Parts: sequence; structure tokens; C-alpha cells
Amino acid sequence: MKKRSLLFPLLVIITGFIFVARLFFLQIVHHDSNEISLSGSAIKRIYTYPERGFVYDRNGKLLVANEQTYDVKVIPNEVKAFDTIEFCSLLKIDKKYLITKLDRARNYSPWLPSVFLSQLSKEDYAYLQEKIHKYKGFSIQRKSLRKYPHKSAANILGYINEVNEYLAKKNPYYEQGELVGTQGIEKEYEDILRGTKGVSYKLRNRLNKVIGPYKEGIYDTLPQPGEDISLTIDLDLQAYGELLMSNKRGGIVAIEPNTGEILALVTAPSYDPNLMVGRERSKNSVMLFNDSINKPMLDRGLQAAYAPGSPFKLVEGLIGLQENVITPNTGFYCHHGYRYGNKATNFMGCHCGITGRAIDLRLGIAKSCNSYFSNVYKLLLEKYDTSQESLTHWAEHLRSFGLGDFLGYDLPIGTKGFIPSADYYDKVYPRKTWRYTTTISNAIGQGEIVTTPIQLANMIAAIANRGYYFTPHVLKKINGNPIDIEKFTTKKQTTIDAKNFEPVIEGMFDVYQNGTAKHVQIKDIDICGKTGTVQNYIRKNGVKYELADHSIFVAFAPKDNPKIALAIFVENGGFGSTIAAPIASLMIEKYLKGTSTSLKWWEDRIINTSLEAEYKKQLSIQLLEKSQN
Repeated sequence: MKKRSLLFPLLVIITGFIFVARLFFLQIVHHDSNEISLSGSAIKRIYTYPERGFVYDRNGKLLVANEQTYDVKVIPNEVKAFDTIEFCSLLKIDKKYLITKLDRARNYSPWLPSVFLSQLSKEDYAYLQEKIHKYKGFSIQRKSLRKYPHKSAANILGYINEVNEYLAKKNPYYEQGELVGTQGIEKEYEDILRGTKGVSYKLRNRLNKVIGPYKEGIYDTLPQPGEDISLTIDLDLQAYGELLMSNKRGGIVAIEPNTGEILALVTAPSYDPNLMVGRERSKNSVMLFNDSINKPMLDRGLQAAYAPGSPFKLVEGLIGLQENVITPNTGFYCHHGYRYGNKATNFMGCHCGITGRAIDLRLGIAKSCNSYFSNVYKLLLEKYDTSQESLTHWAEHLRSFGLGDFLGYDLPIGTKGFIPSADYYDKVYPRKTWRYTTTISNAIGQGEIVTTPIQLANMIAAIANRGYYFTPHVLKKINGNPIDIEKFTTKKQTTIDAKNFEPVIEGMFDVYQNGTAKHVQIKDIDICGKTGTVQNYIRKNGVKYELADHSIFVAFAPKDNPKIALAIFVENGGFGSTIAAPIASLMIEKYLKGTSTSLKWWEDRIINTSLEAEYKKQLSIQLLEKSQN
């Protein structure tokens, strides 16, 4: 009986303890943990969007700024009956647009806000603000849009897009209609540039009317603006390169060898970055992306893949020296070309013009002798027991220069290029009987080898540094503080000993002194370079259509303590000495002297040279094939 009399008080005590513990959790633990249940409709979140960080070039010139704009947002379940005619008139839309956007917003979420109409002008905003209270469920949200003071570097800067439903569900930070970096540095450094949204929490009653701040606003936060960044790009050099590439297709990549900083990343044709901002953005975007002829959204400096041509002979010579199959003084004869194999048709022509005497490495580079480097390739492919083993060593040397793979630069697009491996040729030739005669085109940078302009520029930077390079990159400072990112400050060594670079560099110097670029020397600047001309044709339905060759040039300057290394590709530009070489000299003088006056005649000629006729010819061949099919 006594035990029963104690049971009831014990139950009361236990129950009381449970209630106290629960209240302690709700009032103290849960409160202090800063956790807010936002899954229901009792709390309304109102975001305040920060300004994105500004973007500057290496010299402090403003590349990207902000300007204020206004979005009309809607929460479908809060919309009440309203005068649609007046509303459409205020926003300058039709009723079909109104219905479509409301349906889309409802499908996204009946309770969450989404963008109904973006980017109101200041005038429209001022007029609408006075009447927005009449339209329940609609509100006006201020935000910043990008503004571009210059028409250059669109491919580097990228653009921002409105967050779509897919991204909003994938990443809880974003809501549909917000802005997010979509390409270029806007995408790569989104977390730095975007800042942090401010948010205020409002409490609603059972009728969904806001009745005040949630918990007196203790969880509300202010927006934190994005951080400013400075790029490694020299705006003046970038704009000058774009001018020189007018009415042409191709790319220019310039790198500072001792840092890996990208000084210019030119693609042609390009576009005005302001086209990707404002109410006309959607229409302009469709136009740019659907331009399958000019492809302005293709960054040819990073994405276009070409055979490297004669600039590849530089690394061919370096590998020959490293593998001890040649010395700087090893000589080979050229009889207007190189004959290989047993067939009479196995002949690679050469235009070096040197006969009757042996050609050494330095002269072979200066005169771009095909015979010389074909002989080097033969020795390399026959050094080890099998062609497979020999080519594996050859390919390893090439990959140490960053060829055949992504370089790790800080832009979100690119192409790997291709350096053929022994496994590749074993698959092409299953009997595995291939040898140097099968792959001899590799000797002069054609065959199966594919590179991008940035890879060739990086290769030249490694040569300028006598054996190492830094990962190319475009980020220089964050909020005025120089970056200290290990990925960009660590030397990457090639497999070539430093001593082997000197004879190759002397040969590149001779290219300007008495070789294929002597006509575009710059007074007081010692430039080392190499021309390239890559055969170009289209084979359609068994018919081979010859097109103008691609014009290529690589260079660095000055010869000692180099400040700039660059690669130029001009599609269908002809000989490397006719267009690409003058562009290289003009770019080098522009960067090192701040002006380009030594080659004024060449400058005018290059700017006024249009290759549109050649591109139309290429297009007509492609259209002919479509009509035949």
C-alpha cells in the first residue's frame, strides 16, 4: 500500500522533469544553436543581395563594375485578384506573358518568391514603386548587374546568369532568379565575387500576413559585399591583340614566364561583354551561341585544337639533346626534303633552301628545316629496343612541358590536346609493326599531335625559363592582396636539363636575325621566335579540298631575363611569317615599350587584313556537302 502511495508522486516528478528538460532544450539549447526551422510557412525570408566584387586588370584599370537594377518578384499563393490590364501596362508586358510567368512561378513553388520580371529601368521602378502595394504577392527586389567599361576580354571575364530551377534545387544557397557566375572568372571565382546575402526573418500569422520580425530580428544579417579581384591581364595588351585579330579567326596567348601570369588571352572573333547584360541578354545570348559560323563563344586560345607545326621542332630538338642522340653540332644534309622508307612517294618536302652542306641544330631551327628534325625523330624512335619503348620516352618528355593535358589554369573551359602514345599506335596498327616511318609527320608537329594556343605559349615560357614553368593563371590579387596559392607559385620542372636549352634558344634568336622573322625585328629588343605553317584542308566524301594554311608563331623576349612569352594562331592565315610573326613582334613591343611604333606599316597591314573570303570558301564547301547528303 505504501509503495502505491509513492507511485503517483513519482510519476508527477518524472513528467515534470521531462517537461522542464524539453523547455530547456527549446528555450536554451535550440535557441543558442542558431537553428531556425524554415520548412513551414510561418516564417518568411527576405533577402538583401550584396554587390559583386569589382574586377581590375594588373595595372588597376576597371574591367567590371556594377549598376543597380530592380526585379519584380512574386509569391503565387499570396497573389489576390487585381487589375491585370493596369498591371500589364505598368510593366509593359502582355497578358500572355503574365499568365505564363505566374504558371511558371507556381510550378517552381507556390510559397517561395521567384522572379516575375527582371531588370526594370530606374524610371519604371520609380513609377511602379508607388503602386506595388495594390498588387498582393508582388514585390520589388533591388540587385546589381554587371557593367563593362571596355569591350575587351569577354572570354576571360565571362558573364552571370539567373539561377534556374535545377541549380536552385541542387545548391541550397541560391534561389531561382538570383545571379550566379556562369563562365570565365565570374564562374571560377564565384565564391569570392558574390559576397554573402543578407536575410531578415518575418513571422506570419495563420492568414499568412507578416506580423513582425521573427524573435525580434536576432537572426537577421546584413549583406556582405563580394571581394574585389585584380587579374593578371594587361587591358591595353589585350585590346591591342583583339584589334590585330580583326576579321580573323584564331587566338593569342601571352604569359609572363617567371610567374605564369597570363598577360593576354585573345580569341577571335569575340563579342562585347555588355551584350550579356540587360533586358536584351536572352536574345543576344541566343544569337551568339547559335552563330555556328564565327563561333564567338568559343575561346580559341583555350579550346581550339591545332597541329602545332614547326614550333614543335623546338621541343623535338630539346628531346634529341636530352636523349643524347644529337649534339648542338650534329649535322644533317637536306636535299629539298627528307626521303624515308622504301617507296618513292615517301618524301617530305622542305623549303629551308640549304643544300650542299650539313645543317646543325641552330641553323635547322632558324631555317625550319624539315629534313633536320626528321632525322632527329628517326634517331629518337630507334634509340631503344622497340618503337613502343622509344615513343614512350619521347611522349614523357613532351608531357613534362604540359602538352597533351589540361594545364590546370584557373578558367573553367579548355581542351586537352593530344600527344600520341605507344598504346595509341598499337591500336591503330594491331600488328604492332609501326616504326618511325609510320609516324614521321610527328617530327614537324603534324601527324597526330594536337595542341592549344595556351599549351604552346606555356611551352615557350618553359623554354624561356630554361626548363621550368608556373601554372598559367589569371588571378593576381584579392582585395589588393597578392595571391599565395601553391598551385600557381610552385615551379614545374621539365625533363630537359637546363644546359640543353641554350642551343635551341640561340636558334630561336637567329630566326629574328637571319631566319624566317628577320623582316619583323624590333630595335633594341632581342626576340627569340619560331614560325609555323600548318597544312589545312577539308576532306568531304572522298574529295580533298585544299584551304589556306594556318599561320603560327611562338616567341619570347627579351632573350635574357624574359618578360613575355606568347603563341599566335591565325586560322587560314598562310605562312607563319606573313601574319602571325608580325603580330608577335607588335605585341612584344606594345608590352615592353608601351607603344608599337617600329612596325607601323606592318601594324596597318595586319589590322586591315581580312580573311573573311577564305572563311566563306570553307563554309561553302561545308554547305556543299550538306546539300549532297
